[in-house]
Parts: sequence; C-alpha cells; structure tokens
Amino acid sequence: MSNNTSSTPCFLNFIVIALLPTLFVAGIVMGYLHIIPLKVDLHSVIIIGFIYLIYLLFIQHNANYVICNMRKNHHDLQEKIQQSIQENSLSIGDKTKSTIDIRKEISHYYSMFRNDNFASIAPSFFPMLGILGTFTAIALSMPDFNSTNSEALDSEISLLLSGIGTAFYASIYGIFLSILWNYFEKRGLSKADQDAYRLEHTYSKFIWTESELKRHEHMQHIMRDERLIQGLKETFNLEFIQRLNETHLENFQKIIDETNKNFTTVTNHMKMVSTDLKDTIAKIHHSQDAIDASANLQRNIQQFNNLTQNLQHSIEKFDHSLENALNLTFHKIDDELGDVIIKLGNFASSISEQNRLLTDSISQYHHEIANKLNK
Repeated sequence: MSNNTSSTPCFLNFIVIALLPTLFVAGIVMGYLHIIPLKVDLHSVIIIGFIYLIYLLFIQHNANYVICNMRKNHHDLQEKIQQSIQENSLSIGDKTKSTIDIRKEISHYYSMFRNDNFASIAPSFFPMLGILGTFTAIALSMPDFNSTNSEALDSEISLLLSGIGTAFYASIYGIFLSILWNYFEKRGLSKADQDAYRLEHTYSKFIWTESELKRHEHMQHIMRDERLIQGLKETFNLEFIQRLNETHLENFQKIIDETNKNFTTVTNHMKMVSTDLKDTIAKIHHSQDAIDASANLQRNIQQFNNLTQNLQHSIEKFDHSLENALNLTFHKIDDELGDVIIKLGNFASSISEQNRLLTDSISQYHHEIANKLNK
C-alpha cells in the first residue's frame, strides 16, 4: 500500500467535495443581491445556507475524504495488520499462517475515521432538509388573504406564487447535494476496495485461505471419526466379550458344584439319622429297658432336629449365594450393555452432528463460490 501514499493534503479533497455546493450557494446569494437575474427571497437564502452548513459538517464522513486520511496513515494500518497476523497464527502441518480476514481488519480501521451512521443517512437526509426548507419558505411567504378588492387579492396571489417559486430552490438544492454525496461516496469506496485488494495480494502468502481452512477442518473431522471407530472396535472386541462370558460361566459352575456338594452331605446325614432311628425303634421293641430306649429315641430325635436345622441353614445359604451370584452376573451384564448403548448413542449423535456441520460447511462454501463467480 506504500504506492497509495498521497502527497496531496486532505483539505483539497474537502474543497473538491464542497466546491459545487458552494457555487450553488454563491449563485443564490448573487440572485438575492440582484447581481444575476434570479429572484430569491431572504428566507430562501437563509434556508439554503443552513442546509449548506450541515453539508459541510457531513463532508468529514464522506468516503472520498476518509480514504485520504487512511492513506496518510497507511503505515499504522500495516503495523496493525502485521500484529494481527502474529497474534492469530495457526500451524497446519509444517506451515504457519494467520487466520485473519484482511477486509475485516481494513473495515475496522476504516470505522476509526468516520461514522458510518452519518454517511448512510446523508443521501436521504439532504432531500428531506430541502423539502422541509421548501414548506418553510412557502409558509413564510404566505399572505394573509384579507383583501376585499380584486386588485389587492391578485397582488397577494402573485406574491404567493413568487414565494413558492423561490421556495423550491431549497428542494432542488437538497436533491443536488444527495446526488453529489452519492458520487463522492462511491468514488471513495472504490478507492478503499482497490487498497484492500492490494493488501490482500501483499499478505496472501501469510494468511490461510478459506478453502485451506475448510480442507483442514474436514481432515480433522475424518481423523476424529477414525479415532471414534477405533474406540468402538476396542469396545466391541469379541475376544473380550468371550472372556467375560467364560468367567461368568466358571463362577456359575463353581456355585452349582458347591450346591451339589452340600446336597450330598445333607443326604448322607439324613441316611445316617434314618439308620439310627430304625436301630432305636428296633431296640425299643426288643429291649427290656424301656427307659434307655426312650432316652435313645429322644436323643436320636434331637439329632434329627439338629440335622434338619443344619439342612435348612445350608439351603438358605445356598439360596443366598446363588441369588448374589446371579445378581452380580446380571448387574455386570446390564452395566456393560448400558455402556455399549450409551457409546452407540454418542457415536450416532456425533456422526449426525458432524454430517450436519459438514453439510452446512459445504453448502456455505458452494454459496460463497457462487457469489464470487457471479461477481
């Protein structure tokens, strides 16, 4: 942008923008002073002068004047751009560039020299001022119409028509200022676009293009998908599930074996008790000592009750152990199935979100390419 440095002072741009409106006002004043054959009333001169002063205040926000100030300070703009490039650097592979948007940086710097709100309302503001001045001039030149004879009435009508004719100078002046403003505004914006294009070309090798960033983003999505698929493969490893099932089967087989062992012991005890009971009953029938037989019978019955209680405790212990083992097995299976379902849901959500982001990104990219081709 160094070749855009202007040696012309910016007040000359101000004079160029204000030259034609100044000549218009000078012609109005000469018409009022009867230097040129143009009928102008005093109120029209005052209204047009007021509009002219407002126009002079607005010139500092015109793009043609602002671009001159920007070119005077182009070194400051370049320093800000270089600083932004360093602060927003991004490394992709073995290359390091910046992600800034040159045009946004220029627009931000451009807004420091003018108020866009004033510049945007100026084209419609001046015609409205002209129309307001016209109605004001008509109101000021309006006669009373209190004459009783026709000659005086004709004179008042002539005065009214004369005032209306001079009042329209304000509307003409407002429309003229709007046209002139638009011309210099577009000219200044064209210069700003040319400077922005030169800066983009100068710093293009230090800034990532939009297509490069989109390609990098797409590659990141692909790598994340591959890591996710690899994680799912590790989660759903058949060998791991087979080992888990074998472990559960071994635990269940141990429980069954222990249960069978307990049942065998209980059965043997019951057989012994039954044999002792038979022997005791036989002694009762064949022995002469009824008291001893009765005592033996009582003792055997007590032993039978004890064995029955032991059997009941063993059965309760077996039921409790079997229930705990089955609950533990089912809880592990439920937890693992729950984790699998959650990972599948996260995977589906991630794939759906990535597809949506990729589709939006591709659509936006196609739209921007279409807009650039249309331009």
